[in-house]
Formats: sequence, structure tokens, C-alpha cells
Amino acid sequence: MPLKYALVHEWLTPKATGGSELVVQEILNSIDADLYALIDFESRNPDSYLYKRQIGTTFLQYFPFAHTGVQKYLPFLPLAIEQLDLRGYDVILSSSHAVAKGVLTSPEQLHICYCHSPMRYAWDLTFDYLRQSKLGKGIPGWIARYILHNLRIWDVLSANRVDYFVANSHHTARRIWRCYRREATVIYPPVNVENFAFSSDKEDFYLTVSRLVSYKQVSLIVRAFNEMQKKLVVIGTGPEMKKIRQIANSNIQILGWQPDEVVKKYMAYAKGFVYAACEDFGIALVEAQACGTPVIAYGAGGAKETVRDIRTWGEKGTGILFEEQKEVSLMRATETLEASYSKFNPEYVRLHAEQFKTQIFVQRYLEFLQRCMEKNLSK
Repeated sequence: MPLKYALVHEWLTPKATGGSELVVQEILNSIDADLYALIDFESRNPDSYLYKRQIGTTFLQYFPFAHTGVQKYLPFLPLAIEQLDLRGYDVILSSSHAVAKGVLTSPEQLHICYCHSPMRYAWDLTFDYLRQSKLGKGIPGWIARYILHNLRIWDVLSANRVDYFVANSHHTARRIWRCYRREATVIYPPVNVENFAFSSDKEDFYLTVSRLVSYKQVSLIVRAFNEMQKKLVVIGTGPEMKKIRQIANSNIQILGWQPDEVVKKYMAYAKGFVYAACEDFGIALVEAQACGTPVIAYGAGGAKETVRDIRTWGEKGTGILFEEQKEVSLMRATETLEASYSKFNPEYVRLHAEQFKTQIFVQRYLEFLQRCMEKNLSK
């Protein structure tokens, strides 16, 4: 009798289109699995590959404004994910950056978690979350701190429900060890490299594509390019849009949200792609390199694994890494890129990106799944 698989993800909405959603899509393309999530608003979206698919959800599906994001119901997320009844499955696959790994399983089931990040609200972004929300001060602030404290406890305990962890980068694997004291195998997420057109012809502008939220540090990029008076195109939207429009000088072009076709065109012709956030992987950095476009990135997190600094790699370099999240550090990196620009080989930049292509992810993920199943049978 064939094994029954369940795949659990946090939320499925039209606005959720990042690297974790690509992982879900490729797992479903490779494995016949039933899909579950806290909420689902994609199966009713005619433009989605999940259109009309049967997807199991939780009580959060019926909460007001859930379609705009269940993060607003943060205290309820652990309770909700534990209500999914997965007893009829042999193998549980979770794609987790918050609570998906916390589903309840039995000793007879195999649970493999692809962890995009330990829950950022509870760990790395706790103080950002408190500072930016209206709950950061007074009695509401202490209540929020208590909720986050309990989330951290639940997050660590629920890690024990996972048999094997997969991390999307070595940076994430270190964070998994720090938070949960669990080893993780690194399998880089899929990047649709073939969907990005290679171009060796570049124009005189820089590009950043990002959600406009504080930890992405887009305002830092804008301030640095104001100072340098170099052309910068900003694509993306978010709560910091108003602030960024206010500080941007005339050399900064802010386009807001743009369809994929427009984003890909700008990536292909940009002189350089700029990124100042510390990401667990950073899929946009690889997409830019797929276009043959060199990258200027903050040298922390996944960027250290996806960008080859030309000062170390020479002719096989794919960008410049800067050391501090400060304007002066980014400005120096930009100057270094321009001084070294003739040394960049767009074909090498593209070739480097191809090691992250979808087919490699699928092969490594399926091989890992097979090894885990064999280990489980031998116990």
C-alpha cells in the first residue's frame, strides 16, 4: 500500500509569494500530498496553481480579515496548528517559518520539517515587533512580552515533534541549533533561474526589490543613494512606503508594487542589485544574479552563501558584500563595485545562480526524504 503524505504550511494567500511558497509548490509537484494550512485563500484564486484544490484549514479561516494575514492573531497560531488532525497520514512534511512544524504527530508517523526560519516574531525580531506595534509600551507592552515569552517556550517544545530538520541555508541551520539545539541538513530552496532573462547589457541605474518593512533596511539604501546622487529604482510596497517617499531625492525612482514581468526587466538591465537586510537565504539576490546582474549585499545571513565577493573570488565574483548596516558601508561597497566593474563577467554571475535552480532542490529534497524513510524503518 502506498504511503500517505500530508504537507503543512503556515498560510496560503495571494500576497504570500516568497521562497517558502516556492518550496511548497515544488514539493507538491514532486509528491502526491494533501495540503494543510492555517488559512487558505489561494484555492479560490483563478490565477493560482492551487485553484480549486482541496486544502485543510483551521478555525482562523473564519476570523475577520484573516485573508490579509493571520499574524494579527499571533497568540492563537500554536493552538490553531494543533487542531489539524493528521492521524491518517504516514509522512508529515512541514514547510515552516512560524508554527507549521508544531502539528501533532504520533510515534508511528515520520515528520520532516523544511525550516525557512525559526519563528522571527519570538526570536530575532522580538524587539522590532514591540517597537513598531502599538503594544510596545505600558500594560499592553507587558502583555505582548508575556505572549512572546510563551511563544518561545511553545516554539522550543514543538521542535521536539520533528524527526528531521532541513534548513534553507547554513545561516538558518545555525539559528535552528541556537533556538532548538537540533541539527539540520541544508538544502537550498528552489529558484526559477530559467524564468529570468540573462543580459550582459546594463544601464546606468541600481535596483532594489523588497517589501518595505523596517528590517529590510530600504530606507538605509535610499539615504546612501541620496548621498551618492546615483540613480536607484525601488520596487515594492509596505508600511514604510510613506517614509521612503519622504526621504527620497529626485535620483530615486519609487515604483511601488510591480508585476513579475516588470521586475524581471529591471533586474536584467540594472547596473547592480542592492540589498541591505540580513536574510535567511535571500531569493531575490539569486534572481538578480540569474540575470547576470552583480549584487551589493549586507554580508550576513544567506548572502554570504549566495553572493561571491569579487575581492575574494576574482573573475568568478558575483558581487560585493558590505560589513555594516550603515550608509557609509554601503557607499564604500558601491564605490568598490564601480571600480571593479570591468572585472565582472555576467556569464559567471549567471552560472553561479544556476546551482540554486529548481531541479537541484527537487533532487536533493527527494534524496533526503528517502534517506529519512530508510532510517525510520531501521529503528
